[in-house]
Amino acid sequence: MGLTDTLAARFDLEGHDSDARTELVAGLTTFLAMSYIIVVNPAILSEAIQIEGYGPNEVFQMIAIATILSAAIATAVMALYANRPFGLAPGLGLNAFFAYTVVLGLGIPWQTALAAVFVEGVLFMILTAVGAREYVIRLFPEPVKRSVGAGIGLFLLFIGFQELQIVVPDEATLVTLGGVFGNPWAILGLLGLAFTFGLWARGITGSIVIGIVTTSLAGWGLTLAGVFERGAITPESLPSAQYDITPLAGAFVDGLGQIDPLTFVLVVFTFFFVDFFDTAGTLIGVSQFGDFLDEDGDLPDMDKPLMADAVGTTAGAVLGTSTVTTYIESSTGVEEGGRTGLTALVVALLFLASLAVIPLVAAIPAYASFIALIVVGVMMLQGLVDVDWDDPAWAVSAGLTVTVMPFAYSIADGLAAGIIAYPLIKVAVGEYDEVALGQYVIAALLALYYVLQTRGVIL
Repeated sequence: MGLTDTLAARFDLEGHDSDARTELVAGLTTFLAMSYIIVVNPAILSEAIQIEGYGPNEVFQMIAIATILSAAIATAVMALYANRPFGLAPGLGLNAFFAYTVVLGLGIPWQTALAAVFVEGVLFMILTAVGAREYVIRLFPEPVKRSVGAGIGLFLLFIGFQELQIVVPDEATLVTLGGVFGNPWAILGLLGLAFTFGLWARGITGSIVIGIVTTSLAGWGLTLAGVFERGAITPESLPSAQYDITPLAGAFVDGLGQIDPLTFVLVVFTFFFVDFFDTAGTLIGVSQFGDFLDEDGDLPDMDKPLMADAVGTTAGAVLGTSTVTTYIESSTGVEEGGRTGLTALVVALLFLASLAVIPLVAAIPAYASFIALIVVGVMMLQGLVDVDWDDPAWAVSAGLTVTVMPFAYSIADGLAAGIIAYPLIKVAVGEYDEVALGQYVIAALLALYYVLQTRGVIL
């Protein structure tokens, strides 16, 4: 039996109506869409993590290595244990909370912040092992489950539009149409987007990968030829990588000895809350797009991908990075046909391979990698057809879920809005008996959380 046959049997490719080539392309697509985190995560965390005796560039590279290793470990668990095509890595938003709120804002040592992430990860593992996490997710209202994919799609679109400067900040209206044609990099990104959409419309396999690579090569070529200014990173301008992360790995142990109990509990709770709903929303949203959900809108055996997320978070804290979570960019690979853990295994291996070529991977420019977010964001809007817009509870709950995500720049906030709205409208129309007790409890707890957060009682 050859390697292809072994992989096909191990991941049950035939049973998932897939093949090794499709899974390979899907894994490569997901990796390219996620690869920006190798640069973005250390860029954020290095503002808060300072190690005596090491310069900023050395710390940056330590965090980059920790980012890659934690992503590879978590995604490998997703592949081999859960057999799902989802990629994992340190999450955006959670790393900003870690750096700007916990460390720089509250003055908590970065080692203690890592300890909070570690405790959160262990707590998630326990809850997942006993099935509590899966049970809570199953209590999500049906309209939230059916609309979360479209909400994530709009969120992806907004992020991509910002990166390509299609929309920019505005004092009067908060955002407005950007001056994209005044920036050569934005123009190149826009041309790359049009090229990628054209490939996708023609049904060309690997269209997103081709679009990202072609746009990157064009940007590097124009920079090296002197057509564009050398403000952007190119392969030739990157420093060599170094791999010593011993000052960072295991630092959470020291943080456990510097705990203020009340503040530490609040930090752990906030990490827990945001990670829980980001992960839940991503799993359900991407699963909806990949047709993984059952007739009740649930993801079968959800405890397995949840455990991969929990293991990744714990491993990430040990290595020295913020919370690891399932990535919405996994939808890029699902769009390319990824249906099994082989897609995730490819992602994990590519993360490991990037250890040898960190400068080259980091050279993939934002205007190229974020093309995938816009393309996939448009594709994911099709999830709106599954919403019963004639039902008031569905319309309000789904509508808020979809719109709050991009407007609040948070998957968690969008989910919370939909969850709180559903029982309220059901009660208003006299259908209170159609709402499960657990849904009332979750809605009440979420409402209380946001009230306390607004009043500054909790983070």
